[in-house]
Amino acid sequence: MNSRRTVLLAASLLLTGCGGGAVASSGRPAEGATAEPSTPDVSPLQTSKPEMSAEAARVQLPGLGPKTLAEVPTDARQAVLVTGRGGNSPKSTVVLHTRTTTGWQAGEAWPAHNALRGWSDNHMAGDLHSPVGVYGLTDAGGLLADPGTRLPYHQDGGFVSPGTGFEGEPLEGSFDYVVAINYNRKPGTSPLDWTRPLGSGRGGGIWIHVDHGGPTHGCVSIAKNHMKELLRALDPDLHPVVVMGDAASLAR
Repeated sequence: MNSRRTVLLAASLLLTGCGGGAVASSGRPAEGATAEPSTPDVSPLQTSKPEMSAEAARVQLPGLGPKTLAEVPTDARQAVLVTGRGGNSPKSTVVLHTRTTTGWQAGEAWPAHNALRGWSDNHMAGDLHSPVGVYGLTDAGGLLADPGTRLPYHQDGGFVSPGTGFEGEPLEGSFDYVVAINYNRKPGTSPLDWTRPLGSGRGGGIWIHVDHGGPTHGCVSIAKNHMKELLRALDPDLHPVVVMGDAASLAR
């Protein structure tokens, strides 16, 4: 793309979410990119699709109250549970739960960051809060080659994160791997797609991405090795969702 278009796109994406620094592009893989090994490690989090009652499926996700439980789709067999330490805290814990014939089985607990100012039930562009809620996980991508996910993966040179974070940490590499959270976005498109069904004022570009060691603008971030494990575990046939918020909000 020409330099004028790049500047305009970068300006339009600024401070609207963790993906705000990424530059949208043609959707083609980055030229000259090299793939990682084609045979991924087998994740212990991967599983088949068991049959289970809707009531049992919901009630065994820990820490969720009736309001949050009601938002979890009955066909969801993978749930990434993001539990914030507090309403104003930028720190949280991520656990991938997989639905089995006897209920939800928890994977390893991973330390994570969320937005600088914590959580919000009414996320707005630039408010430095992460949105509370239950959202689908249908699309992935990153600067680096697909590490072996079954989600549609969009490799692109536009997954760049220049500058430094809120604590002075470098942001480089934050978007090496991302999973788009279906908050105010069109499912089935690249994480770089700029469609905002709720309008631009409600923000967007909310992702799970590689942790850079500090708070985010609105995303959830985990260590790079955990991102690769998560990508390899997520299966579109299991209808994965993310359930995210501070502990008090999730317990409602």
